[in-house]
Amino acid sequence: MVDRGGCTFVKKVRNAQRAGAAGVIIADNVCLCTDPECKNEFSTTCETSEPIMADDGSGSDISIPSFLIFKRDADLIKTELKNNSPVQLEMSWSLPSPDDTVEYDLWTVPTDPLSKTFMQNFRPLANALGTHAQFTPHMYIYDGQRTHCIGNDGANYCYTLCTNNGRYCATDPDNDLDKGISGADVVKESLRRICIWKYYGEEDGVGDPWWAYVSEFTARCDTPEYFMHDDCINDAYQHAGIDADAISKCMRDSGGTEGDNDNSYLKMAISSQSERGVVVLPSAFVNNAAIRGKLSSSSIFHAICAGFAEGTEPDICNSCGRCPDAIGCVNSGVCAGTPYNPAARGAGGSTPAGTVSTHTFAFWMLFVVAAFGGVGYWHYNKTREDMREQVRGILAEYMPLEDQDGGNPMDFAGSKSGTVPLFS
Repeated sequence: MVDRGGCTFVKKVRNAQRAGAAGVIIADNVCLCTDPECKNEFSTTCETSEPIMADDGSGSDISIPSFLIFKRDADLIKTELKNNSPVQLEMSWSLPSPDDTVEYDLWTVPTDPLSKTFMQNFRPLANALGTHAQFTPHMYIYDGQRTHCIGNDGANYCYTLCTNNGRYCATDPDNDLDKGISGADVVKESLRRICIWKYYGEEDGVGDPWWAYVSEFTARCDTPEYFMHDDCINDAYQHAGIDADAISKCMRDSGGTEGDNDNSYLKMAISSQSERGVVVLPSAFVNNAAIRGKLSSSSIFHAICAGFAEGTEPDICNSCGRCPDAIGCVNSGVCAGTPYNPAARGAGGSTPAGTVSTHTFAFWMLFVVAAFGGVGYWHYNKTREDMREQVRGILAEYMPLEDQDGGNPMDFAGSKSGTVPLFS
């Protein structure tokens, strides 16, 4: 257990991991304002809300679990430790699994490198999960009014970082306000993806054309020369099966990005990320629970499969839900020699794909026991026979002595003085 403060959460946990810790409990050093029984020894301030223990983007090398506990709870533990009393803490966590449908969300921006890889690779997994898993993508938009990009005179003080006269902003991906991809370009592409999802994914929660467009755009247009090039975007539309006119109309009807006015979809995006408390990109949620650590297709797929109520998992989760390479399992139909057969349960069978029935298991167990029993019986008989052969050999060596001394060397076992022989 370590105290909060002095450095980032990630650095604390990394240092503990390097020191050999199996897990880390971080003790908060500031009380919540809503907890009157908590005592601040070194500060007169308090926290108005529960602190968020988030990855700062450099924690992909951390493999041990970590938790942040309230100061009040930490003080109780410290008191016991100071009294030389043993303290045992249990670290446990789980995803909410209310029903047979899982909801998962992703907050990102079109230029985030981690999200690009994820969105290019996750498409087959999203299609394999089907309507069992309801996806909602969110584009992270900076509020220009809160960041003072709109001056008192109504001017856009953030220049190429914002659209709608400073209302909706994004960071410049190449840190050059005069050339390359601008923050305003990122906002426009974010609005485009919001509209594509509204048109192609919101109804079924899968949105294969949305995934296809993101992959096509990343492969064709993700350069400063083509990011906002109409021909390149139309080419991505065509390969993804997107109706360009419908998306353009959606972007205009929502308020566009050029005028001095609000955009309903971008305004809604700012409100949504504020309500959820998203502060780090990319951020993924499964059943409203934050998924910490590095964003990868396999980790999100495993989290989704863990979010189903027991007994309601789709076939793909029974087959590939625990496979380290989820994409390879879905694409090839095999994980560690176990085939993925969607009809294994749909045809009325009660055994999930990749498992062995009770009857088959019992049969093979009996077969193995019988085989070992047969081998043991054969070995026992062979040992007895070998022993008999050795005894016969020894006796045969002594039998010629019978002719030399005129007596039988085995007479001692026979009748003497009228007694009953030992062998009869």
